[in-house]
Amino acid sequence: MSAEDIKAATTREAVLKALLDEVKAAYEEARTEVQHHLDAAQEATGARQFAAALPDGTKVGTISLTGGEPAAQIVDDQAFTAWARTAFPAERVTRIVKDVREAFVERLLGEMTAAGVPQVVDPASGEVHDVPGVEIRPTRKRSHSVRFAKGGKELVGQAWQSGMLTPLALPALAPTSDVA
Repeated sequence: MSAEDIKAATTREAVLKALLDEVKAAYEEARTEVQHHLDAAQEATGARQFAAALPDGTKVGTISLTGGEPAAQIVDDQAFTAWARTAFPAERVTRIVKDVREAFVERLLGEMTAAGVPQVVDPASGEVHDVPGVEIRPTRKRSHSVRFAKGGKELVGQAWQSGMLTPLALPALAPTSDVA
């Protein structure tokens, strides 16, 4: 390998790293902005999917809201365990430390998730229990995904090469008309 080969390879890497950093920062900013708009649109209209299109209107993909599905989660283990041991003593397991059967906990959390409230009904007595230490919370952070239409990535590439997207996506990398 010659000194010129090394120079060309190291220069290429440095240039690509600089461009990658610029693209990554712009992507993170755009992703945050899109999430804000998607959340607002979903709250206003209930829509969870939106078209992604080039400035000329050509559809290149779909953006869909993901995550944020509510599920019952134990947020105070001691409160939940104390309640479960008292309300359902048959589900108590005695070891060195008293605990509640894992299968029972999973079943209760599933029932509460399905009901959308931290309550369970004792099938033997019909008594409705408010379950301490459990809340219905999103299981993961709300986000969104991008799915490209068939040929969508290629259309984006062509639009980029034509210069159509530079001012929209990466104005910091747009060529300037000022030539000294």
